[in-house]
Amino acid sequence: MAASSLNATETSIFKSWVGRNIRYYKRYWTLYLLLLLPVVYFFIFRYLPMVNILQAFKENNIIRPVWQVSWAENNGFQWFIRAFQNRAFLYALRSTLVLNGLDLLLGFPAPIILAIILNELAFKKFKRITQTVVYMPHFLSWVIISGLALQLFNPTNGLINILLERMGMEKVNFLGESMNWIWTYVFLGIWQSAGWNTIIYLAAITSINPELYEAAAVDGAGRLRKIWHVTLPGLKPTIIVLLIMNLGRILGSDFDRPMALRSDTVSDVSDVISIFVYLYGLGGSMFSLTTAVGLFQSVVCVIFLLAANKIAEKAGERGIW
Repeated sequence: MAASSLNATETSIFKSWVGRNIRYYKRYWTLYLLLLLPVVYFFIFRYLPMVNILQAFKENNIIRPVWQVSWAENNGFQWFIRAFQNRAFLYALRSTLVLNGLDLLLGFPAPIILAIILNELAFKKFKRITQTVVYMPHFLSWVIISGLALQLFNPTNGLINILLERMGMEKVNFLGESMNWIWTYVFLGIWQSAGWNTIIYLAAITSINPELYEAAAVDGAGRLRKIWHVTLPGLKPTIIVLLIMNLGRILGSDFDRPMALRSDTVSDVSDVISIFVYLYGLGGSMFSLTTAVGLFQSVVCVIFLLAANKIAEKAGERGIW
């Protein structure tokens, strides 16, 4: 009798659950229909192409379907071994780490500092104008920026070198010498992206409780003390999340930025992994080699992302998930 009563209760609960779900989906089916479009897009253009990751472990043949191509030598790791025996790839790996490391070291704090400066401005109209001006470079493509850079940093008749010459200083070959090219590359990256990233930090600053600033003022804190003890702690969660995401891209590399600024004279520092993949994949038809390089790059980026997220959690901060 008790078992029969229990079964009846479970059946009633199940019917109630089914009824609630049917009513829910009848009410919101249009939203799920809209969600279907991006799901189909990601499945077709993001997940199905992942089958071609096998190309990294197969012979170099893109005529036949990847599952019909025979496995490469050395238990399928032939192309990974050849990549690390390739001096051009090792140079590209070094350049990628150096350029991304400098971008992280110098470029990551720039929008934080800029956001704090803009937040401290007393003239609101000037603040809005400045904010608009500094994030406008984000909308310029690197082809346009490289054209501007070639005109400004030209070693003979560029505006910057003309000013240096008139001040009694020697001209600098900004884009023709390796070390100068690196610093110019990093500077242009900061100039292009700092203003846009500043918007994120300004939005985080607006979420800080104004009463904290009032309490700090009552305690006798000046402007710098308020920044150190109120603004920066309020920005800390946002900084941690963005830092984790940037560390996850430490071995990733844009293509348009170094490609637009590179030249043969600085190829030892300008040819990053994405350019290596372009030159050897499309230029040299070594698709299995470049697939192996891309897979190695993605795996390392995921490892950095997971490690940075774990370290943040161990330090008591909230990670990205």
